[in-house]
Amino acid sequence: MGRTLVGTSSWTDPTLVKEGHFYPPEARSAEARLRYYAEQFPLVEVDSTYYFPPSERNSVLWIERTPKDFTFNVKAYSLLTNHPTRRDSLYKDLAAELPDELEGKRNLYREQLPEAIVDAVWQRFHDALMPLHSAGKLGAVLFQFPQWFVIGRKSKEYVLECAERLKDFRIAIEFRHKTWLEERNAEETLSFLEGHDLPFVCVDMPQGFDSSLPPVAAATAKDLAMVRFHGRDPAAWSRKDATAAERFRYEYSQAELLEWVPKIHDLSSQARETHVLMNNCYRDFAVNNARQLAGLLEE
Repeated sequence: MGRTLVGTSSWTDPTLVKEGHFYPPEARSAEARLRYYAEQFPLVEVDSTYYFPPSERNSVLWIERTPKDFTFNVKAYSLLTNHPTRRDSLYKDLAAELPDELEGKRNLYREQLPEAIVDAVWQRFHDALMPLHSAGKLGAVLFQFPQWFVIGRKSKEYVLECAERLKDFRIAIEFRHKTWLEERNAEETLSFLEGHDLPFVCVDMPQGFDSSLPPVAAATAKDLAMVRFHGRDPAAWSRKDATAAERFRYEYSQAELLEWVPKIHDLSSQARETHVLMNNCYRDFAVNNARQLAGLLEE
């Protein structure tokens, strides 16, 4: 059996900090909260890097504030996963080089940008994470693709490009369109990832949408398997005006978590390490469920 690490997809969510009861009163600073979190869990996912690219300075601070064997998974910057990207999140010097036709655009897309700018974003993203990697604390870079990223040759080629761009690191792939795991395509998808030694991110999420994937447990890489829990509330999932916390506002019952215990054990028998992340980051929901699931897995 490989090692299984359980954690949450954020330690800084405003509802957790302001409304939750996880942090003790003395944990008032960002540093204190990360130090406390790292005493409770061996793993965390950094989601802020999806909205704004990471910096080497933050990587160094994260290293200093966590135990030697603590693991960070880092979510890929939105520009690199083909999501709309806020113009004000782009590095200022690169934003100044944007072509005139993008002037006034609030959101940017990778395919709109000059190749030199895209190359620079990739390189800076890589360099910002290198301290974590060198310290042995970078678990994986999570590529969560948008729901319009459907199965096809072009999409597969881009997945491989991402792996090549960050070949120094381990990346993990989460799809958000049902075509990838439809009955006619599931074997093809998992074989593609396995053939290129890329971890498939298993998900527990609301069903019935184009963005829904079934709760399939599959290990497609020998060194890493990953499971992410997004909640099961279809009403919250489909709300266009919901914040991230509201969209994932769901607390799993023990019975629902127990459904995954044999699946996670099976994954850990196939991969050297299995990462389990609760993304239902509303108030204390994620931390409570992470503790609960860790206990069930130990039993």
